[in-house]
Amino acid sequence: MSKKSIAVLISGSGSNLQSLIDACAKPDFPAKIVLVISNKDDAYGLQRAEAANIPTQVICHKDYPDRESFDSALHNAIIASKVEYVCLAGFMRLLTAGFVGKWQGKMINIHPALLPSFKGINTHEQAIEAGVKIHGCTVHYVVPEMDSGPIIIQAAVPVLQGDTPETLGKRVLQYEHIIYPLALQKMILSVAVVPVEDKDFIISY
Repeated sequence: MSKKSIAVLISGSGSNLQSLIDACAKPDFPAKIVLVISNKDDAYGLQRAEAANIPTQVICHKDYPDRESFDSALHNAIIASKVEYVCLAGFMRLLTAGFVGKWQGKMINIHPALLPSFKGINTHEQAIEAGVKIHGCTVHYVVPEMDSGPIIIQAAVPVLQGDTPETLGKRVLQYEHIIYPLALQKMILSVAVVPVEDKDFIISY
């Protein structure tokens, strides 16, 4: 199988990056990660990539005078690695419309909420404060408007009595790790993935 080249952008621990690394290690998975970029030099995800022998690069946003010049450096690094698709995995920077336009339709992001509800940050706190009974996570195509792109896949997780943002977040994260590789596969192959169900959650397309 000819695997498509992927760049993953991170800012932190990289647990979703790890789920992609594990998926890409399978012979029948249609992608390979050729570059991991972090905007923070102390991001633990860099160690995950290095352990998997994946090239890494730190492009610190503080080294650039504005978002446009930072995004230009990102784009140039990605192009230099002959990347075909981009995955955002806990990348805590808003991207300019110019950058997004260059990768639109080939760049996806994972968000810890059932979009269009609870965009932005502190999603688990938002869900508990709103009193919703169902929470979850979403993988979507990236568009210039934050957390507004077409949805590829979602996993729904019940909000339990007594949940805190931490306990709810840990349960949601488990399903982030499941759906992100599925969404990447679906984007590349442009085929439907068989829905997965169990007593705790439902994945929808």
